[in-house]
Amino acid sequence: MGMADLGENQMDLSLGMKKKYIQMNSPRNEDALNGNIEDLASKRDIGRSSRTRRYVIACSVFASLNNILLGYDVGVMSGVILFIKQDLNPTEVQLEIFVGILSVVSVIGSLIGGRTSDAIGRKWTMGLAAVVFQGGVAVMTFAHSFQFLIIGRITAGIGIGLGIAITSVYIAEISPTVARGSLTTFPEIFINIGILLGYVSNYAFSGLPPHINWRIMLGIGILPAVFIGFALFVIPESPRWLVMQKRFDEARIVLLKTNDTTEEAEERLAEIQLSASLSGEEKAVWREILRPSPALCRMLIAGIGISFFQQITGIDATVYYSPAILKAAGMSNESKLLAATVAVGVIKTAFIIIAIVLIDRVGRKPLLYISTIGMTICLFSLGAILTFSSGSTGIAMAIVVICTNVAFFSIGIGPIYWVFTSEIFPLRLRAQATALGAVANRICSGLIAMSFLSVAHSITFGGTFFMFSVLSAISVVFAYKFVPETKGKSLEQIEMLFQSGYQLPESEVQLGDAEHLVLKE
Repeated sequence: MGMADLGENQMDLSLGMKKKYIQMNSPRNEDALNGNIEDLASKRDIGRSSRTRRYVIACSVFASLNNILLGYDVGVMSGVILFIKQDLNPTEVQLEIFVGILSVVSVIGSLIGGRTSDAIGRKWTMGLAAVVFQGGVAVMTFAHSFQFLIIGRITAGIGIGLGIAITSVYIAEISPTVARGSLTTFPEIFINIGILLGYVSNYAFSGLPPHINWRIMLGIGILPAVFIGFALFVIPESPRWLVMQKRFDEARIVLLKTNDTTEEAEERLAEIQLSASLSGEEKAVWREILRPSPALCRMLIAGIGISFFQQITGIDATVYYSPAILKAAGMSNESKLLAATVAVGVIKTAFIIIAIVLIDRVGRKPLLYISTIGMTICLFSLGAILTFSSGSTGIAMAIVVICTNVAFFSIGIGPIYWVFTSEIFPLRLRAQATALGAVANRICSGLIAMSFLSVAHSITFGGTFFMFSVLSAISVVFAYKFVPETKGKSLEQIEMLFQSGYQLPESEVQLGDAEHLVLKE
C-alpha cells in the first residue's frame, strides 16, 4: 500500500467518524456540497417570501382603512335614523334622502378619484379621501338642523367616493399575482368590519338621550381617518403609477419589496412597462372608454355589470333598514332590533373571512355562482316570510334568512366585485374605468337606499324582496355569460384574456397554471 492510498483511506476514515472534512475531489461530496448550498438558498428565499407576504398584507390593510369609513357609515345609519327621527322629526322621505344621498354624491368622488389618482398618485388620493370624509362627519356630528345634516352627508359622500374608487386599484397593483385575489378582498373585509362596528355603536349608545346618542354614533366615524394619516407614511406608492410617471427606479424598489424574488420583480416591471407603452396612448382616456375596442367593451360590460348587480339586488337595503325589515316581520322592541343587527354584522364579517381563503383556491366564478344562486333563494324566501308568516316564528325565520343572505353575499359577489373590477382593465385605463364601475355601484346603492321604504310601503316589504330575488336571478345569468375566470393570472394576462375573447394563448395558460401551482405548494 502506497502513501497516497494510506492518506486517502485515513481521509475516508476521518470523514466517516467525525464528518468534519469533505473530500473535494469526490463527486458524491460535491453533490452534497451543492445540495447544502441549494438548501441555504431555499431557506433564504423562504425567509424573503415570508417578509414580502407580511409587507404586502400590511400595505393592503393600511390601504383598506378607507373602507372602514364606508362600512361604519352603512352600519351606524340603521340606528342613527331611529334617533334622528325622534330628535329632528324629519319626514320619511327626508330620511330616505339622508341615507341615500351619500351613495349618490360619492359618484362625484369616484369620478374625481380616477383623475386625481393619475395626477397625484394612488396613496395620496386615499389620504385626500380621508380628510374630506372627516370634514363631512364633523359637520353632521354638530348639525343643529336637517339642512346641515345633508351638507355634511354630501361632503362625506365625496370623500367616500374618492376612497373606494382607488383602494382596490392600489391593492391590485402592489400585489403579487398568486395572492392578488385574497388581498383585493380586503376592502370588502374592512367594509364589513366597519358595518359591524357601526351596529355595535348603535347598540352601545342607544341608551343615551336621543339628542346626544346619534351624534356620538356619527362622531366615532372620524377615528379610522386618523389611522389613515399614519398609514400614508408607511405604504409605498403603486409601482404601476410610478412606471406611468417614468420613475422606473422607484417602481423597481417597490416591486422588490412586494415580490418574492428579484427575477419576479424584474419580470413584473417589464410587463408593466410593456402594458404602459401599448398602442392607444395618443387617445384621451375617456375618449377610448366612450369609444371602446371590442376587448375593452367586454371589460366594461363585465366590470360595470358586476358593480351594478352587487348593489341592485338590495344588500344595502338589508343593512341600512334591517330594523325596519324586522319590524315588518313583527319585532317591536328597539333594543332587540339593534341586537339583531349586530348578529347580521357578525355573520357578514365572518363569511368575508372565509372568502379570503377560497377566492384564490376555488376561483372567482364558482364563488360567484354560489353567491348569486344562494342570494336568489334567500331573497325569495324573505319575501315569502314577510308576506305569509307572522308572530315569533316569522321573526325567527326572517332573522335566519337575512343572516343567510348576507353570508352568501359576503362569500361571493361582495368581495369579488372589488377583486374583479380592480384587475380586468388595462393599466392606462385602470383608474378611470374602475372609477366608472364605482359610479355604477354607488348610484345603485343610492337608488336602493333612497327608495326602499317608499317602495316597500307601495308594494309591501315582501313584494320588494320578491323583486330583489328576480334581479338576483338575472345576476346568475350575467355571471355565466360575461364574467371569465381570472384566478392565477397576472394583470397583463387578464388583459390578453379579454382581447382574445376569453381564451388565452396556450403558453400564457401554462404560465398561469404554473403560478397557481406555486401558490398551492
